[in-house]
Amino acid sequence: MFDSIDDWLIIAVVAGILFYGSSKIPQLAHSLGRSMGEFKRGRLEVERELKAEQAAAASNAPTAAGRSP
Repeated sequence: MFDSIDDWLIIAVVAGILFYGSSKIPQLAHSLGRSMGEFKRGRLEVERELKAEQAAAASNAPTAAGRSP
C-alpha cells in the first residue's frame, strides 16, 4: 500500500495539515526554504575554504620538498 515515496509524501502533507492547520503551512515552507538556503551557503563557504587550503598546500609543497634539512 505504501510502496512509493509519493504515498508517504501525501501522508506527510495530510498529517501536516491536521497538526498545523492550513494557515501555518506557508510559514513552515518559508522557514524550510530559508533553512535550506542557509545550509547551501554554509556548505559552499566550507568548500571554498577547503579548496583555498588545498591550493595553498599544493603551492607550498614543491618549496618544502626542494629544501635540504
